[in-house]
Amino acid sequence: MQSLRSPQTLALFLVLGVFSPQAPDVLTMDLRPQTLEAFGRYVQTTEARIAGELDRPGAFLYLEGLPEPQRSGAIANIRKGEIYMEQLHTRDASGAPIEAPQGLIHHWIGAVFIPGATLRQVLEFVEDYDHHQDTYRPEVVRSRLVKHDGNRYQIYYRLKKKKVITVTLNTEHDVQYFPVDATHCHSRSVTTRIAEVANADQPGEYEKPIGHDGGFLWRLNSYWRFEEKDQGVYVEVESVSLTRDIPAGLGWLIRPFVTSIPRESLLMTLGSTRSGLAARLHPTP
Repeated sequence: MQSLRSPQTLALFLVLGVFSPQAPDVLTMDLRPQTLEAFGRYVQTTEARIAGELDRPGAFLYLEGLPEPQRSGAIANIRKGEIYMEQLHTRDASGAPIEAPQGLIHHWIGAVFIPGATLRQVLEFVEDYDHHQDTYRPEVVRSRLVKHDGNRYQIYYRLKKKKVITVTLNTEHDVQYFPVDATHCHSRSVTTRIAEVANADQPGEYEKPIGHDGGFLWRLNSYWRFEEKDQGVYVEVESVSLTRDIPAGLGWLIRPFVTSIPRESLLMTLGSTRSGLAARLHPTP
């Protein structure tokens, strides 16, 4: 009998519906130490760049460091209600790409403008973690504040991501806010635990071993910047995530998930933050 690990046989089984929409177990792979090490170097170099930008006089936002006319055009567009999105690529000191063996690093930044809001109102909204399951559906299925100590939050999300297949994840995050002054703040969010859930929301659901799963999300860091000016608040989010690479023969199944989900998730986060806060500030009668 032909092995189920054959790409042709797997494709046939998926088409016939033998596998559920959940990620099939034949896609399981291990998170390698060298993959994590490369991601760590990527994050360290990225955070050094972010720290330098935050220290610039008069240019707190990433957008404010763009060359003209890109800078003024991007700011004008988000002031009109558009969402700015750009894919980034961090390189090492020699200018070479930092690549993760057997993994993919996804790096995006986006920005929105929330007119009529204050920094305090935006921070109260994004720190309301118990209600993120309402704000960021359908991706955030459940949310819960686990612990809060000053400007530090530990939170839980159950995430559901769908693109050809459906993947459900139990995730824990450590979030720290860094107030700068009355009109500027930034934050850093790092996942401390990600577990893929098999048979999600069904009798007998269970977590797969961490690091021995489908590899659809192994790490996720996000960096937020908030600036109040121009009668509103600019919100920027920079996302750096780590997933598995794309196996030969299964690109049709894996590629749509690992290449499009990071951008779509950030787009959803920015749009939902803006629309959710607008609804809170201007509730309909």
